[in-house]
Amino acid sequence: MSTTSAEGPASQQGMRRANLALVLGAVSRLGSTSRAQVAEATGLTRASAGSLVNELLEAGLVREHGASLEGRVGRPSTVVSLNDRGPAGLGLDVGVEHAGACVVDLRGEVRIHIRRPARHRGQDPRTVAANLAEVAKTALARADELGLTLVGAGVAVPGLIGTSDTVVHAPNLGWHDVDLIGRLRDLLPDRLRALPVEVENEANLGALAELWRGSGARDFVHVSAEAGIGAAVVVDGQLLRGTRGFAGELGHMPVYPDGRPCACGSHGCLEQYAGEQAVLRECGLTGEVEEGERDRIELLADGARAGREPVLRALDQAGRALGIALAGAVNLVDPETVVLAGAYAELADWLLPGMQTELGARVRIRPWQPDGLVVSALRREGPMIGAASAVVQRVIADPSVLRG
Repeated sequence: MSTTSAEGPASQQGMRRANLALVLGAVSRLGSTSRAQVAEATGLTRASAGSLVNELLEAGLVREHGASLEGRVGRPSTVVSLNDRGPAGLGLDVGVEHAGACVVDLRGEVRIHIRRPARHRGQDPRTVAANLAEVAKTALARADELGLTLVGAGVAVPGLIGTSDTVVHAPNLGWHDVDLIGRLRDLLPDRLRALPVEVENEANLGALAELWRGSGARDFVHVSAEAGIGAAVVVDGQLLRGTRGFAGELGHMPVYPDGRPCACGSHGCLEQYAGEQAVLRECGLTGEVEEGERDRIELLADGARAGREPVLRALDQAGRALGIALAGAVNLVDPETVVLAGAYAELADWLLPGMQTELGARVRIRPWQPDGLVVSALRREGPMIGAASAVVQRVIADPSVLRG
């Protein structure tokens, strides 16, 4: 049996791989830059940095364009940047009322966005997989038109995800132990079927999208809502997953222990006061949703803008319940910010006053500052963007993954 010394080919290959990632990461941070600037940013020699940039050019990960004098007298340097017509990530979104897809390029730009109404609550997973496959095919066709090559996909699901990518429990879909990826692969065209595909909890992906594209905070609690309530905690730029990967189930934190019964078997859970169904029920809009086929969040926002008292009262109650739950989270993990995302971001004008009141009254580890509560600009698209961006982040962290 032959072995390779620490200084042998395997070691050299590993070093080359690490240096490629170092250079690609530098180009990602710097934007349009030169080989000399890449060398300076990475600590590599100009010759090594230039050689690695050339390798990335051949792989289609960066592109050359124009020339820059860099403010110096002398020969111009060619500018390089991440390729906007190269590898890209596909994000798919399983909503209770929609199926979505987006494509994010290496620069982190959302190039394609698709969102189609679809009733998924209680549906057979095969039906949901078929809806996802359709939006994925549409995204693939549009990516081809833009010169983008899909190199991986992520699927955002409103549920708990096991270690084997199984959807362990998705209460708002009515799923238990579902192999969504297996069903989806059977319906995809060959080019997509061959890609690595991962499934992840939607709240986690929304938090990662905020980390990569948001305010720049690296320690935050991210709370979002669609049909249910999800949360995620990011500490020093890393997602806090918990022992089994189930961290963040804020929706079943009791805010009023002797309150309304919850489907989970407990009483007074946050979801019974700030969940979509609870808010609609409280303000008497459940019937309007069923009759009019309207988007639930738009219906609530329209009612609040019109000054409808039951809607304003229900949203205030929801904001206060959220503030109570999040005060506990802030006292526990001391985040830099709390990020309000998903459907909550679209209702922020009416949720924030109650949230700020409760956070101010209940946060005890430090005086609560109102600017610690921020509204995500990604709104309901965060999970889908996070799913696609995760693919891109993996490529930038290790360009060799594209060699298959």
